Amino acid sequence: MTTTDTPAPSPAIHHVNDIPALAPLDEHNVKLRDHVHPPDWTNPTPSGRYNLVVIGAGTAGLVTAAGAAGLGAKVALIERSLMGGDCLNVGCVPSKALIRSAHAVADVRSASDFGVNVPGKTTVDFGAVMRRMRKLRAGISPHDSAERFRGLGIDMFMGQASFERDGEVRVGEHVLKYARAVIATGARATVPPIEGLAEAGYLTNETVFSLTELPKRLAVIGAGPIGCELAQSFARFGSKVTLIESGDQIMPREDRDAAAIVEASLKRDGVQIVCGGKTAKVRVEGSARMIDLQCGDHAHEVRCDAILVGAGRKPNVDGLNLEAVDVAYDERTGVQVNDNLRTTNRRIFAAGDICSRFKFTHAADAMARIVIQNALFFGGAKVSALTIPWCTYTDPEIAHVGLYRHEAKAQGIDAQTFTIEMSKVDRAILDGDTEGFCKVHVKAGSDKILGATIVARNAGDMIGEIALAMTNNLGMGAIAKTIHPYPTQGAVIKQTADAFNRTRLTPLVTKLFKALLAWRR
Repeated sequence: MTTTDTPAPSPAIHHVNDIPALAPLDEHNVKLRDHVHPPDWTNPTPSGRYNLVVIGAGTAGLVTAAGAAGLGAKVALIERSLMGGDCLNVGCVPSKALIRSAHAVADVRSASDFGVNVPGKTTVDFGAVMRRMRKLRAGISPHDSAERFRGLGIDMFMGQASFERDGEVRVGEHVLKYARAVIATGARATVPPIEGLAEAGYLTNETVFSLTELPKRLAVIGAGPIGCELAQSFARFGSKVTLIESGDQIMPREDRDAAAIVEASLKRDGVQIVCGGKTAKVRVEGSARMIDLQCGDHAHEVRCDAILVGAGRKPNVDGLNLEAVDVAYDERTGVQVNDNLRTTNRRIFAAGDICSRFKFTHAADAMARIVIQNALFFGGAKVSALTIPWCTYTDPEIAHVGLYRHEAKAQGIDAQTFTIEMSKVDRAILDGDTEGFCKVHVKAGSDKILGATIVARNAGDMIGEIALAMTNNLGMGAIAKTIHPYPTQGAVIKQTADAFNRTRLTPLVTKLFKALLAWRR
């Protein structure tokens, strides 16, 4: 597969003192910078021992610090880069702003399906799309700002944190003493060791949101959540996108039926998908990037103007001097913790992407709340007790909670699966959103929900109902008894519960009902 459009230069990647350059430095990025890493910030002078020193001001660190301070603890918070972490700066917030613009493009292009005629050819002003993103991101940033957290009574320090010895953390010229510490330094993009990739230049989620011009041809390496979300969005904006996945399907961790629906949607948006493609090397021809792939016995070549790497995340353990405080860690999986989020040093805890396989903002938030309980009050809150849903925000979305069927089987649990297609839901039919389904796995012989997958345009908004039921030990019977407004797409969950209820009508029960009704005539 080879494309032949005129290539455009790929953007450079810049970091200054480990602070990502906020490019372009317009009024919106200046506002963001002034909130989350003020250039004139002066670190306070530590006074006495802190109840809690929190390292990292992403979601886990911010929630931990704010929660502990709200309970009266003396707290210090340290951040070497941008407060708000990945979520605000290079993750959830900017990506969902782009996805919303991409939804708008798709809606306009399909308007005629709804009897709405849009004159002329639909075009995308990519610069305006990115300006909107930067404006919205800057508007959200005060919530995560240094000034706000100082106002909460927290000592806010900017700089690299490093453990000196047990009970002490250094940041710049200051040494902070602590009773307990929390490591919440998050994770960053993993770049696979592909020959020639560094020389050719590449984007990650940390740099793609600094683009000001749309790449004519974009190659995306890795078809996980980040890769699929951005591949679809950029294709809708007008890029010719090639999505490369080394496995045999996109979103390899998801339900195969769910991934197949999203794959078909991506292809309709013009994304060329290469599964089973091993990236052999990257080379430069003029201003174009050439990716040589090996797919089984066949060699392929992808020509592109920019390469986006979405190949996973790795923990930020560098520079912390964890050896000095006997905190065990792995450079691939992060800091080692037990079920209470305590590290191998009893005085030090960890939360969020630095120690969890669930690399989601909402998971980091939940883990931070566990840390507050266990670090300050000697509680016994456990991560294993959490029910954590997640969602990939493609169109349609894939949302999941609990076990997949193959996981239940591996644990020796006999499961029944109930599935209702979105094409059977009245509101989905009326909205033109008939792709997808609700699939719920139930422990055989009971109504206990083991897990569920929803594929729908707003699956992320819908999965919370099932997560609520699982968290509170409510089964399918409880959902079936719950009145849902009509017509909604979320009614697919109740329809799935109704399907479960119908299985309770065994031949014997049906025979008894008939006998009772005959007697009452």
